Amino acid sequence: MSSLYVDGQWQAAASGATREIRCPADQEVVATVSEGGAQDAQAAVAAARRAFDHGPWPTTPTPERAKVLTRVADLLEAELEEVARLESLDTGKRLVESRIDMQDVIGVFRHFAALVQGEAGQVVDTGMPDVASRVVHEPVGVCALVTPWNFPLLQTSWKVAPALAAGNTFVLKPSELTPQSAIWLLGALERAGLPAGVANLVLGTGAEVGAVLSEHPDVDLVSFTGGLQTGRTIMAAAAPTVKRVALELGGKNPNVVFADADLPAAIDNALTAVFLDSGQVCSAGTRLVVEESIHDEVVTELVRRAKGIRLGGPFDEDAETGPLISEAHRAKVHAYVEAAVAEGAQLLTGGEIPGGDLAGGWYYPPT
Repeated sequence: MSSLYVDGQWQAAASGATREIRCPADQEVVATVSEGGAQDAQAAVAAARRAFDHGPWPTTPTPERAKVLTRVADLLEAELEEVARLESLDTGKRLVESRIDMQDVIGVFRHFAALVQGEAGQVVDTGMPDVASRVVHEPVGVCALVTPWNFPLLQTSWKVAPALAAGNTFVLKPSELTPQSAIWLLGALERAGLPAGVANLVLGTGAEVGAVLSEHPDVDLVSFTGGLQTGRTIMAAAAPTVKRVALELGGKNPNVVFADADLPAAIDNALTAVFLDSGQVCSAGTRLVVEESIHDEVVTELVRRAKGIRLGGPFDEDAETGPLISEAHRAKVHAYVEAAVAEGAQLLTGGEIPGGDLAGGWYYPPT
């Protein structure tokens, strides 16, 4: 089992540990991958450090760096259906949504390939004849990139593409629940001609792998997308070595609807904002603030439409949304609903774990 990519080589975890990846829609085993640990993370950081300090990538001309990014986009364009299927098997999301995500990933790599060629440097007119000022863009160094499970390859592309475009090296740790598209990406970077050591992949948990990446003195920047508590832990771990830290920790985002709004459009967008990708979006509109005079009308229509949203697996063409990512996540969601009811909220639809054809997956109805 060789699912880790370190210093240009595919390899198994040092411990020999593996993890079964199960589709959230039916619990079918869709892959078995290496489960890395601290030793693997340290080896990956060392490889990235060598590649940055001694390798050619940081000084590679920007047109050459752009070519690698463009080749990755070309590969994904050619293999889009295969990679979208991997993503849907890992996440349980509908295949049609994964296809859209892949198109977005292609756009990300093409965007940064174009951007880096126009950002090579700038001479600034200071207004003083004896003073010359030049803006120079330099890579940060070794980047630790920690990505979530809801949009696995898209979130990864937002970190990997700009890191490479700027001449950095990196260690990628995707969510342990959704690793397959990350494995594909490292293979694509290898096929695109990226030098050994520039890109490294270590699968594993945050406690084992993420902790090393956050603390290691040879890591210059940590970029993390995920939960608030983990973000706090990473920031604290990075502080002693004064790393640069980029955190995207989600939010509790409101839609606000006034009485003079186009109500059908407002309700349509509110539903999409909260139930897209089973609500597992860090920018989801999880609060809805409605002017009192239209409250009853809006709630009635929201409930009517939420009841009609059809749940199903990734390859069910009639499904409108899929399962949650894991049993633990569904239990957390259900606990929030129960707590709300206990505090006096009215449950108007949903709120019960489904049975029947959906009993084998981690489904939860729009609530």
